[in-house]
Amino acid sequence: MRAAVERHLVAAFGPVGGRAGVTFLGAEPIDVLRFGPRPDGFFRYATVGMSAEPMSDPGAAVRDPGGPRAELVLSLRVPRDSVARQLALLAAIPSIEGVPVVAGAGLDLGEPLWDEAPFHGVLVGEPGGLVPDLRLADAVGSPTPGQTSPVDDPTGAPGFANPTEIPAPVRFLPVFPMTPNESAYKRVHGAAALRERWIAAEMDLRDPLRRGLRI
Repeated sequence: MRAAVERHLVAAFGPVGGRAGVTFLGAEPIDVLRFGPRPDGFFRYATVGMSAEPMSDPGAAVRDPGGPRAELVLSLRVPRDSVARQLALLAAIPSIEGVPVVAGAGLDLGEPLWDEAPFHGVLVGEPGGLVPDLRLADAVGSPTPGQTSPVDDPTGAPGFANPTEIPAPVRFLPVFPMTPNESAYKRVHGAAALRERWIAAEMDLRDPLRRGLRI
């Protein structure tokens, strides 16, 4: 699955320009890939490994194998490679804390997102606009009816024993840096209100040096 996710990102953003691997106790290893600069001038940082396990409702007694899967994507006008560990930490939240990461969520690290950053958290955006969903059924091939053992796949992606074991598509969630004040505003007023404030202030959310909202 990791190989399929990386191929999908390369198809969207071009060759990998850098890679960092981060491992947290009790969680799957997370790679953070750097792409760019692209013709649009942006650098992209994307996680690989968050989607290895489905995200489940923290109140559920059993993990749903068909639960949602996701990776995170951060876009910046200027590279900030020290973001790799923090982005991996955000990607590990579902497996470490058992909390799904979904569009509209605010994730607060309590420390700079990269070295000397004024941002301590991110707002999770809607998927689909930057990177299309990755249908894993297509990536690994359709299983044979009645099959009881994994499908051998020459790409290294895992097979699935029967149609009910095909996981949900991997969705690629953009994340937007937030200052502590912006995180507090989002908690009180919601994600939509924060986005409206950003738009009204003409904030360039991909500028690592942007000022925070006056709240």
